[in-house]
Amino acid sequence: MKNKKLPGFLAIGALLAGCAQSPNQVASSYVSPNTYDGRSCAKLMEERNEIVSRVNQLTQDQKEAATTDAVLTGVALVLFWPAAIGLAATKDNATALSSAKGNYDAITAKMREKGCALPAETPVNTAPAPAKPKRSWE
Repeated sequence: MKNKKLPGFLAIGALLAGCAQSPNQVASSYVSPNTYDGRSCAKLMEERNEIVSRVNQLTQDQKEAATTDAVLTGVALVLFWPAAIGLAATKDNATALSSAKGNYDAITAKMREKGCALPAETPVNTAPAPAKPKRSWE
């Protein structure tokens, strides 16, 4: 009986591997702060603002892709699971998001190194979301 279930589990695993990641699961790629050598604080702030906008847009796109893939995968698994194999219906922006997060980190590091003023609150989430606190009944 165990052997009959194995192909199904392998298919589900392969299917889920093709889905878009949640944006919180996308780690930033390393970009050296030295990439931004020779730039003034004003230029760094300008580039930082551009990259924040890009990261926020890519995060939103990735979130939508992950949600759509999850819904389509769920529907395909319920209705007819063989049709779900290779079902990556959305564009996965994980590579672009990872690169943008890396550039954001590099710009921020260079700004700190130069003593540039940084905004009080950073609108970009480059780290995974913190774990939810456990409730008393859990």
